[in-house]
Amino acid sequence: MLADHLLDQAHDIAPRIIALRRAIHTEPELGLETPLTLAKVQAELVDLPLEWRTGPSSTGAVAILRGGDGPAVLLRGDMDALPMAEETGLPFASAIPGRMHACGHDTHTAMLAGAARLLAARQADLSGDVRFMFQPGEEGFHGALRMIEDGLLDPLPQAAFALHIMPNARHGVLASRAGPLMAAADQLEITVTGRGGHASMPHQTRDPVPVAAEIITAIQTLVTRRFSAAEGTVITIARLDAGSAHNVIPDHAMLRGTIRTLSAERRQAVRGALETLVAGIAQAHECVGAVRFQDGFPVTVNDPRAVDLAQQVASALPGGVFERLGDPIMGAEDFSYVLERVPGMMGFLGVAADGADWSSCCGIHSSRMLVDEAALPRGAAFLAGCALRFLDRGWA
Repeated sequence: MLADHLLDQAHDIAPRIIALRRAIHTEPELGLETPLTLAKVQAELVDLPLEWRTGPSSTGAVAILRGGDGPAVLLRGDMDALPMAEETGLPFASAIPGRMHACGHDTHTAMLAGAARLLAARQADLSGDVRFMFQPGEEGFHGALRMIEDGLLDPLPQAAFALHIMPNARHGVLASRAGPLMAAADQLEITVTGRGGHASMPHQTRDPVPVAAEIITAIQTLVTRRFSAAEGTVITIARLDAGSAHNVIPDHAMLRGTIRTLSAERRQAVRGALETLVAGIAQAHECVGAVRFQDGFPVTVNDPRAVDLAQQVASALPGGVFERLGDPIMGAEDFSYVLERVPGMMGFLGVAADGADWSSCCGIHSSRMLVDEAALPRGAAFLAGCALRFLDRGWA
């Protein structure tokens, strides 16, 4: 039941979508507490026949549009920003120093609100419920998991869809892939403990700094020689902390970074291999090595049926282009928690300016990231279309 003129109707409400996006962009909020953003969303949708559910762990909310007695479908948009300064020069740039919607969550929320308006106009034709998941805390705060644990998704829907913008991808193109789409991303902390002393007498110490450097080099070998390149594995050491003066050998050195993997099995295997490597190298130099892991998001895995459905919807929209990605993206996304429980998919929407050299545009998490807002109605129509298509035919 992919409605005729869905994209035209999305263009009709484009001023509302863009106005909401700009209002959210100007006043970004962080983490699990996004009350001002949620209030803007609810004010924009106040005239729609939605039932709102909230929980105790965050300002996340689910708006329910009631349909018939058929299966339910969930659409998701995230609401939080990043703790970074904005340098876009936009007239609606962040008014809060040190905060910016540099990952496009303002657009995700606005497109989801647009989809809610499109679907509310078709409420009488819906064979099942549509749930709109307005989620905070995607940027490392496990907001989706908090909402799940609060019971806001119960009973679980039969399908779930989400969309993420890409500012350095061709305008209006929708893209995804079946299977792993994005990686699990865990934090890694390695401590090397030695015995400090004077820099002029290193033989009387057990210097942890060269041991830490050896571990960094050995990690690169570990990735390429212990694990098949057919399944991507990325270990990045992004920070090394040691010492306090130019002539003092410290007692400790600390390494911090991330581990990115594409399966639960690889995720655990890498952890065990790192523990063995760190302990062995440290012991060889009469130091002690310890590893601590902090769980990040799991692998984002798309259901092949959902990707097929998304391709049909994207291609049916006038001017629609859908691309199948050949490889996963090694970034992480907490919509993965939803997709662990509900079959569905996440896709990407290119929002580089139409006709621009999109490959040279600033990407997400850039302080100068720009969005061509003309692409947002297509995103709203796509989300609404996925819900309509699933409620009409399921996975058939």
